[in-house]
Amino acid sequence: MRLTIPILKEGGMLMKFGFIGAGKVGFSLGKYLADNNQNVVGYYSIINEEAIEAAKFTGSKYYENMEQLVEDSEVLFLTVPDGQIENLWNQLKSSHKNWMAKYNKPLLNNKIVCHCSGALSSDIFSSIAEYESFGYSIHPLFAVSNRYESYKELSDSYFTIEGNIEKINKMKELFESFGNTVCIISKDDKIKYHGAAAIASNLVVGLIGLSEELLKQCGFDEKSAHNALAPIIKGNVKHIVEEGVVEALTGPIERCDVSTVRKHMSVFDKKANEIYKAVSKEVLEIAKIKNKDRDYSKMEEVLQ
Repeated sequence: MRLTIPILKEGGMLMKFGFIGAGKVGFSLGKYLADNNQNVVGYYSIINEEAIEAAKFTGSKYYENMEQLVEDSEVLFLTVPDGQIENLWNQLKSSHKNWMAKYNKPLLNNKIVCHCSGALSSDIFSSIAEYESFGYSIHPLFAVSNRYESYKELSDSYFTIEGNIEKINKMKELFESFGNTVCIISKDDKIKYHGAAAIASNLVVGLIGLSEELLKQCGFDEKSAHNALAPIIKGNVKHIVEEGVVEALTGPIERCDVSTVRKHMSVFDKKANEIYKAVSKEVLEIAKIKNKDRDYSKMEEVLQ
């Protein structure tokens, strides 16, 4: 893990990061910040045990009271499921009013409030300007799968940031100081961006699942089907990462082997055929880039 000198400051003071929600993303991002010398003050969660464990994991504090965590933090990460972010934000706005009534001072003012949804924009923080605070969506382009291990891989991830222009460069510079590449995107592109990530991550799993099922139809058991595909999956991903999709592309579509493609389609059931044709059309577009002088008109006819 790379350690850096903290750079994100306000008024000469190191900023304080608080987390509401202690799932996989909360664990991973909090640990990543802590390991990069950032001041993670602690966690609050409706599941006390998770917040206690996250605090222990990051060397921070467990908060029994959400408002106190907000009071102690300058940057708030709402690391809860997408469907809960809006309700949590509304709850925080109510807490702000109660805090004002009780202590005669603002709770949310001048806070940087972030969520980590790939699909949702900062617009979900409705009326945030009224609290003189700043809303952002900050998303690692990475599948966080394990709360205790995924933080180790965040150093190699791209991050995207979208939100209020006033402090967006501070948040960008923070993650760049860790060695991450950071892309600022428009709120209007969030859904398309998330769809791209889902295709590269979740939909690939579906395609591999289909490949394993077809092998099982050929007599492989579940384990042998999985193990048999592992080398080709690893090799393909390696070539894509190192060379790009155009240079990595091989196979019957790239070769314009119409006969083989027809044979494939003749033995697939309806569902497999629909998937095969849809993905093959995308592969064909890459093949046209790789082999600009090759005539793919017959392949186009077969895939219609």
